[in-house]
Amino acid sequence: MKEQKDFDILEMPAEGLAAYWLSIKKLTDVKRGKKVLEEEIKYTKEPFIKYLLETAFSELDEATIRRLAQAKSDTISDEYSRKLSSMCIALLAMSSQENPRITFVRMAAQYPTSLISEKKAFMLAHGLIDGINEKDSDQSVLLEFDHKLQGDRLLVKMLFHVILSRKEGKQQLEQLIPHIKTPFYANGMTQVIDGFEHRVIKLNLTAQSKEILKYSNRKMQMATEMCIAIRNKFNYDDIFRIAKAYMS
Repeated sequence: MKEQKDFDILEMPAEGLAAYWLSIKKLTDVKRGKKVLEEEIKYTKEPFIKYLLETAFSELDEATIRRLAQAKSDTISDEYSRKLSSMCIALLAMSSQENPRITFVRMAAQYPTSLISEKKAFMLAHGLIDGINEKDSDQSVLLEFDHKLQGDRLLVKMLFHVILSRKEGKQQLEQLIPHIKTPFYANGMTQVIDGFEHRVIKLNLTAQSKEILKYSNRKMQMATEMCIAIRNKFNYDDIFRIAKAYMS
């Protein structure tokens, strides 16, 4: 069994997530016992799914499991919301050529505590700019952008993008696109490069971020119900019926 490095509930379609839980059902039916679940927990990196696996098959009662799953869902949704909001701020700053200091303060304000000082963030962001001009630098590492990055690293990466856009022009952002693993951010940056009106970009980003969060919450609800159904030894067809309730 390999680590599921690309398994991500934010971007994974509901159909793929449902298929995952149905495969867990098959595994638990064929390989009875806790070992198969222990293996799955060991190699699953997606935070919400890992938490469900650790919690749902414990000795906790079902009501407690549901409360904990909801709390975890809320925690993860809040983190997604902060990251998407800061991405919107960065992309709109690139569009309007906003002062990077103002942009950083607005991005950092999305978090309840200070993740990184302004001085350190600018030092690291300028270091990235210097790095892309060095022949021996590893561009795949320097330019990698993924919403799964820790918040402080994400802020630095976006500050780097804002500074680059303001200093060298929006067209310089083109080189970043192949290294961006978050479609929401990549699509927004493409709109900036293509010269979409600021107002249109803002409307697009606001609408899409709202839908992404709504869809992610729905997927976490589905995962919870399917996982608890597996715990309660529902048959395969009934678990599939649960999945279909959350899919169009």
